[in-house]
Amino acid sequence: MSTFNGATLMITGGTGSFGNTVLKHFLKSDIGEIRIFSRDEKKQDDMRHEIQTNHPDCAQKIKFYIGDVRDARSIADAMPGVDYVFHAAALKQVPSCEFFPMQAVKTNVEGTDNLLHAAIDCKVKRVVCLSTDKAAYPINAMGISKAMMEHVIYANSRIAAEHGNTVICCTRYGNVMCSRGSVIPLFIDQIKSGNPITITNPAMTRFLMNLDEAVALVKFAFENANPGDLFIQKSDASTIGTLAKAIQKLFGDTGTNIIGTRHGEKLYETLMTREERLRSEDMGNYFRVAADNRDLNYDKYFVKGKVVTESDESYTSHNTKLLDVDGVIQKVLTTDYVKEALNIYRTGENNE
Repeated sequence: MSTFNGATLMITGGTGSFGNTVLKHFLKSDIGEIRIFSRDEKKQDDMRHEIQTNHPDCAQKIKFYIGDVRDARSIADAMPGVDYVFHAAALKQVPSCEFFPMQAVKTNVEGTDNLLHAAIDCKVKRVVCLSTDKAAYPINAMGISKAMMEHVIYANSRIAAEHGNTVICCTRYGNVMCSRGSVIPLFIDQIKSGNPITITNPAMTRFLMNLDEAVALVKFAFENANPGDLFIQKSDASTIGTLAKAIQKLFGDTGTNIIGTRHGEKLYETLMTREERLRSEDMGNYFRVAADNRDLNYDKYFVKGKVVTESDESYTSHNTKLLDVDGVIQKVLTTDYVKEALNIYRTGENNE
């Protein structure tokens, strides 16, 4: 019998890549109900039909709620009876958030606050919120909104711990391969069309993580969290140039076109800052960063002594393990998207 036996789980942004992968993990489990909360009725309808067709024996477990985390009433109406929440609703595209930063604020910051207040009011047991490496030392609007989201999480976790039983925690991870808007599907589509693939900067490094690992991180956080904890998975990384060569080795070399860095992009990604590393705990495949539980009475910290605020280095895609072309190939082949695309590609080649 699992912790989720008979429980009700809500997934915000549940029709996205993460939500679909969570369903794959939980649909056949002993969970009682999964609530999909999102604002896209077309994606909800597609998901409903897919489940009814392929998993008719489990379809009754899934309940769909149309709403928006920006709308506090809609999230409050969907929350009663929920035991656990995975909060994945967000605006994630760096360029679009750069041009429309207030939209990122409304969804990522205000929406998260709405969600957490509803969870606390309804006495939800645990909430795991999904953040991004771009929240660490943020330089773009998306990252800044996610950094503010994390501070909203920590503030609400204190309130929840003081006045109720809701445990609120956060996960932070890098690029999820083949998720919506990621670069690997773009590379594959460009190759299939016979066009050169577009590379922003070959020297850029990015963490590589698949959707199953993203779900595993959230489940680990769910099982191990104290209020306000931040969980980070140790991840391999690759340069964008190496990633491009790996995809071309699998699907064919149509050439490359270097287009330059896009709005708000970093040369490398940071998963854990120097300051966070000071209060981190190595848990094997994961880091736990404990909440900063200081209150507004700072005087006692000066009386007791100097507080160290920096570690030797942050944890970045530049100083983690960098994969070579063959290593990247092995990594991307852990995703269903690439395996299915490769199968279609090879079938097409054999039919020519």
